[in-house]
Amino acid sequence: METPGSQSSLHRANLERVVRAVRLSGSLTQAEIARTTGLSAATVSNIVRELKESGTVEVTPTSAGGRRARSVSLSGDAGIVIGVDFGHTHLRVAVGNLAHQILAEEAEPLDVDASAEQGFDRAELLVGRLLDATGVDRAKVAGVGLGVPGPIDVASGMLGSTSILPGWSGTQPALALGERIGVPVAVDNDANLGALGELVWGSGRGVRDLAYIKVAGGVGAGLVIDGQIYRGPGGTAGEIGHITLDESGPVCRCGNRGCLETFTAARYVLPLLEPTHGTGLTMEKVVALAKEGDPGCRRVVADVGRYIGSGVASLCNLLNPSRVVLGGDLAEAGELVLGPIRTSVGRYAIPSAARQLELVPGSLGGRAEVLGALALALREMGDSTLLDGAAPQPTPAFI
Repeated sequence: METPGSQSSLHRANLERVVRAVRLSGSLTQAEIARTTGLSAATVSNIVRELKESGTVEVTPTSAGGRRARSVSLSGDAGIVIGVDFGHTHLRVAVGNLAHQILAEEAEPLDVDASAEQGFDRAELLVGRLLDATGVDRAKVAGVGLGVPGPIDVASGMLGSTSILPGWSGTQPALALGERIGVPVAVDNDANLGALGELVWGSGRGVRDLAYIKVAGGVGAGLVIDGQIYRGPGGTAGEIGHITLDESGPVCRCGNRGCLETFTAARYVLPLLEPTHGTGLTMEKVVALAKEGDPGCRRVVADVGRYIGSGVASLCNLLNPSRVVLGGDLAEAGELVLGPIRTSVGRYAIPSAARQLELVPGSLGGRAEVLGALALALREMGDSTLLDGAAPQPTPAFI
């Protein structure tokens, strides 16, 4: 029996520190594990050897700084995590293992505003289909990350704004999906998951603080402070779409006037082009036309960039992030949108904050949120199951 402060309890704690570091990063060299955990190189070497012998980790030759090294990752069959992302017009699901390898991924159109029940039913079906396609042991599913396009109340897990998803009013998404599939579900809003996805897999790698800006049906920011998602006590941190730009501007869905969202979100921007370009436009199409040289679309993209830059400047003045990642369809416009954002940041942000800011497009595109959901599941799971060699419980109850 382990007692606090005993040699066995200290060894167990060190095992968990190493496993957690590898689980969160996907793969690390032994030197990186030592720096991350604060353990000595000799202790890390002994622990890695023990974990390798038990089948918990895999060790492969690599190089670091021109020198030979060994890369440590969790075993590919140590467990499975699932990411589910509800967008306003789509459902995307990904299945990955604890070594950060994506085993299967699929998206399908879905009007998420219509009905929460319909959305959960479709998610259950798609998860089951992907697990069947991969042939993985369902008893190894350790957790699910879920993203929804609206703020989640941290205390209750309930969707925090009925004006954004009226068909989901009163629902607890994590609980509802977890009851269907029999696996623990962690939930967050799509902007936070986009930030987490870019932090782990994309343009946010290597930094400890960043803001991920997503412009789609709404406008939101996922904030990372010291490597952790910052949600605020009510789960609404990062709602930069509701910064007021013009008190006499258009009425926003939140009830205020002239919010940033009313000048940048697709539902407000696309009608500006209908007289000259007709109906049926999407932001993806507008960006494509802008890149081809269409003057109207280029003007709209530039205007949106300038407005977004005002919001980014406010973030710089308040939080001073080292990097801002622009996600969503707008990121594909490159300098057509990034240039105007930089112009506004230079005009409205404190000069020292503006100079330190790195503004980059997201590298994951529409996959950022579902990969962030996988990362959320990886972060929320514990390490005891991996070390004890037990299968995650409860057994999944997929259809």
